[in-house]
Amino acid sequence: MKIGARARWRAGVVTVAAAAMIGLSAVPAAAHVTVNPKEATVGGYARLTFRVPNEKDNASTVKVEVTLPEDAPFASVSVKPTPGWTAVVEKRKLATPIKNHDREITEAASKITWTADAASAVKPGQFQEFDVSAGPVPEVSQIVFKALQTYSDGEVVRWIEEPKEGAELEHPAPVLKVVPKAAAAASPAAAGNNAASGAAPASSDGGNGWPLGLSIAALVVALAALGLALRGKPASAGS
Repeated sequence: MKIGARARWRAGVVTVAAAAMIGLSAVPAAAHVTVNPKEATVGGYARLTFRVPNEKDNASTVKVEVTLPEDAPFASVSVKPTPGWTAVVEKRKLATPIKNHDREITEAASKITWTADAASAVKPGQFQEFDVSAGPVPEVSQIVFKALQTYSDGEVVRWIEEPKEGAELEHPAPVLKVVPKAAAAASPAAAGNNAASGAAPASSDGGNGWPLGLSIAALVVALAALGLALRGKPASAGS
């Protein structure tokens, strides 16, 4: 193969690698409603942040509703003010009262609804976070917070699908993993959640791993193509 041909071949392979890298950067992130941090400790008070991204390019998010599960009630729930949004906490009577600081609790928060004023809706390409303090964390394996997201065009997206082993969900509900006190010391996320300093770093992937898988595959293709280019000319009968 002549020098010019070899250079053109290498340029072609590098172009393929570059295209793969562009594809890597174009893989969309999973923009689900999530709760952060992902873990909390039994018996502790958790600062929970519900992150709500706007997934539409022609409408804004004007209302967010988060349901607190009836089978895992919190004795205390308080909401941090979000500028431009009005928060309403609904309560329900408990079938079985719970104890908190030697007091019997007969009702608990059942739903939190945030409604935006005209200037504060979550616009396309933006997200909003809503902070809640809740506790004590009940002794369960996980807490599923089903959420509804209402857009300015009237569409309601229902983030209510509960996690299933090996299943990829289109509209997964935010899930908080609950760890026993004995395991909290070995879990930085859970330990940080109960600290007064606030929540652990947020993640927006909602537990959906397919964007990461596609990214890794694209990276492998790009590196393999680049490696071939750097090794030299390929086998050819005409070289």
